[in-house]
Amino acid sequence: MKYYAGIDLGGTNIVAGIVDEHFVIVASAKRKTALPRPCDAIVEDMAAALKEAAAQAGISLKELEYVGLGCPGMIDYHHGVVVYSNNLEFYHEPLGEKLSQQLEGLPVWMANDADAAAFGEFKAGAGRGSEHMIAITLGTGLGSGIIIHSKLYTGFAYGGAEFGHSLLVKDGELCTCGRRGCLEAYASATGLIRMTKRHMESNRDSMMWKLVDGDLNRVSGRTAFDAMRQGDAEGSRVVEIYTECLAEGIVNIVNIFQPEIICIGGGLSKEGDTLLKPINRYIEQYAFSRFADKNTVVRIAELGNDAGLIGAAFLKDAFHCR
Repeated sequence: MKYYAGIDLGGTNIVAGIVDEHFVIVASAKRKTALPRPCDAIVEDMAAALKEAAAQAGISLKELEYVGLGCPGMIDYHHGVVVYSNNLEFYHEPLGEKLSQQLEGLPVWMANDADAAAFGEFKAGAGRGSEHMIAITLGTGLGSGIIIHSKLYTGFAYGGAEFGHSLLVKDGELCTCGRRGCLEAYASATGLIRMTKRHMESNRDSMMWKLVDGDLNRVSGRTAFDAMRQGDAEGSRVVEIYTECLAEGIVNIVNIFQPEIICIGGGLSKEGDTLLKPINRYIEQYAFSRFADKNTVVRIAELGNDAGLIGAAFLKDAFHCR
């Protein structure tokens, strides 16, 4: 049995694990990221977590070929450098080299965390058996990853695959990137929450108020969906607008890439068919490829929070060269 090592570095937690050749996580360990902190302190915790996981699995570091790391931000995977990460406040940080020094010289392969999660779904989840897949994560923002011919595509300067920052509405909602009208501003959980609150404020009779005990601060990405299921007209309207925004963005992706599979992950993906059915209908109606013999299929991601760790563990397979 062969074993692989992966680390998923997030803004809240560091998760390190040992994964077997069947994509099963056999051991894992966590640390708090506890931002803001210096890079060296985070590297020490990543190394400690991986050593703990390896000990649990009965694996020595010498038995591992490399360690994979998924990290927020723009990642130069050729040199193991975080070009920029606003969440971690890293700028041209040689994270790969620093981690390798803490792990007895093990080579470190790195990718953006959303790309690592996409590759995990490609290898072991919703994208199994495909060659071309795109993953979208619906969370605080809208993350994405592109797999073409079974390899990650990141752009020539490592800043590609940012579908969340493609334009949906000219001069629309302000996005965190500074631009107005980005898909992320409408299709992320943050965008959905903002939309839900606005509809609640314009309709004081909506059941959504009851679901949050009259407190707008308790509105979540589930509020409108829960109200819709209970027959609330305003909740249904929010869900309809939200799914149309997401579907418009996905049709744009289909028209550019026409991948075999688009998988949707993140907390909102738990809505399942409530999202999938209207999105797939939208593709059938509006995608330029709708007259082709084969069309893109949208699926729910399968690996949940494990996608980033599993994808990181197999990152050496993700790139054409280094």
